[in-house]
Amino acid sequence: MQKITLPERPNWRDQAAELGFTFADMHGEPYWDETSAYQFTLRQIEDDIEDPSTELHDMCRAAAAKIVQSEELLGKLGIPAAHFDLVKDSWTRQDPELYGRFDLAYDGTGPAKMLEYNADTPTSLYESASFQWAWLEGQIDAGVLHKSDDQFNGIHEALVARFAALFENGMDVHFTAAGGNPEDYATVEMLGWAAREAGLGAHYFDLEKLGLSKDGQFLDDQDRVIGALFKLYPWEDMLGDDYAQHIATANCLMIEPAWKSVVSNKGLLPVLWQMFEGHPNLLPAFFEADVREGLRGAGIAVPSAREAFESCADVLQAGHVRKPIFSREGASVSIVEQGQVTDVAPNNDYSAHPHIIQAYHALPRFDGFSPVIGAWMVGTDCVGMSVREDRSRITQDMSRFKPHFIRD
Repeated sequence: MQKITLPERPNWRDQAAELGFTFADMHGEPYWDETSAYQFTLRQIEDDIEDPSTELHDMCRAAAAKIVQSEELLGKLGIPAAHFDLVKDSWTRQDPELYGRFDLAYDGTGPAKMLEYNADTPTSLYESASFQWAWLEGQIDAGVLHKSDDQFNGIHEALVARFAALFENGMDVHFTAAGGNPEDYATVEMLGWAAREAGLGAHYFDLEKLGLSKDGQFLDDQDRVIGALFKLYPWEDMLGDDYAQHIATANCLMIEPAWKSVVSNKGLLPVLWQMFEGHPNLLPAFFEADVREGLRGAGIAVPSAREAFESCADVLQAGHVRKPIFSREGASVSIVEQGQVTDVAPNNDYSAHPHIIQAYHALPRFDGFSPVIGAWMVGTDCVGMSVREDRSRITQDMSRFKPHFIRD
């Protein structure tokens, strides 16, 4: 794994504008940055990213099966009691999942460490699946990269195949996201593109225009009944809306399904550690409420957490990350080292939620930036990768997107 300085494509901004990639620069700072790229070997991709991510996905499904059977865990994960059955029934039916993204800490030697799983509403999909592939082809054509160079990127093709497997040819699927957000629109349009290529009808409407029929079915902005809906809207927010009471009876297949609310939640991390303690791709993690006294050097009141905490207490005391169970783009995340807060995300929007703690694992450093690997899942397979980097140790909404390539 190396960071390589490369010349930018001379026409990339014109191409971005033509393709609707309007957020390549944001707030006067580059978001898409191709002045350099990350180089990997095929072994690193296959052995350290692809295979472990597929295994982590299997572990997350095992954790989901455990969580939905436990009202205690559902409560710890912030699922409203009124919707326990909605989540459990979604899992029991095995409502199909579409996609997700693991965020991994990786320095080229491994093992990669799971930081979290964006299992419900991961964005940066367009940049990952399409624009960085166009970058690879353009740089090969320009002679900047070798003809034999490649990229871990089968995301679009996998999405097409996944839609074709989930829905009958010609079926209509609706896509929605908050209006006026170019990044969110790019994500749902990328999914709609894949759905159309799979032979489906794909209809977009702004989330604010979601309606309800007299019979309790969901309607789009043209009063069409919605039979299948991809919503780029977090389950933790949706379960707090008035619409939530109609989900179970609306006869609408939700994508992602309701059971994804327990694996897109950072409360998943302590459950994974409890189930798979010591796994090479996991970091020790606990519900803060269970071990708060232990972090202060006192006894732990929760017997089930005591032994597991004590086995890695030194690691946690040396450094841990405090995360709300609900959070986006690093908001309300802080790093604590030797009992002192050493880094805090500037966005504090999620601070009121319960927190988990996770052992701190330093990201590698390249030219003053710390990269995080995004391992993209479609269905049950890891099918592609993205890299985002930041000067801060906490990856945030303005962290730069960096293209990658494979060279052996």
